[in-house]
Amino acid sequence: MDKDDVVSALNDLIETCKDGEQGYKTCAENVKDNELKVVFDTGARRCAEGAQELRVQVQRLGGDPETSGSVAGALHRGWANIKSAVTGKDDKAILNEVERGEDVAVKSYREALDSDLPPDVRMIVERQFQGVQQNHDKVRDLRNRYASR
Repeated sequence: MDKDDVVSALNDLIETCKDGEQGYKTCAENVKDNELKVVFDTGARRCAEGAQELRVQVQRLGGDPETSGSVAGALHRGWANIKSAVTGKDDKAILNEVERGEDVAVKSYREALDSDLPPDVRMIVERQFQGVQQNHDKVRDLRNRYASR
């Protein structure tokens, strides 16, 4: 994989991280449950940290790091806002949207890991992927717990 392809793959992940950060912030603002607010605030912070770590790698490779989220992410956040407004900011509905966002993040990281990344970059992406997978599983478990209420 040439340097431009690596930069492109990392910039795609930066967009994914920024989408997650904004999505988590939006959801934290709309949930009623304090436990969920903490989970979502923590998720937003972790996404921001992941994006920053990837930006450093893009710059190290001589590329220009992405600074914003994707159009698809913005649409997802917009849909989450509409859904939460329609459902009266129902925590279960918000958890469903967060899990949908985490599904997208898992897919993005898997696609990056399917490419031929340099070993030092792969280690970072693999470590971040583990965090993304943990976020996904935590949100799934919370959704299941809230669904049974």
